[in-house]
Amino acid sequence: MKRKREKEAFVLDLYIDMVLSEAILKRKKETIQVKLDEALDQQNEADFIYLSNEYNELHKQFGT
Repeated sequence: MKRKREKEAFVLDLYIDMVLSEAILKRKKETIQVKLDEALDQQNEADFIYLSNEYNELHKQFGT
């Protein structure tokens, strides 16, 4: 019985970690997208390139 509870707790911890990671990733992407839009509006090429690279790195890391 104890082993079953430990296994359930482990799986629950994994789910919690996945949900938190997804929320953090989503927020980072949204923030970068807003800043990318601002860089485009301001025609700031340096910021646009930097933020584009940041966005691409998120895609590489998380496959989203």
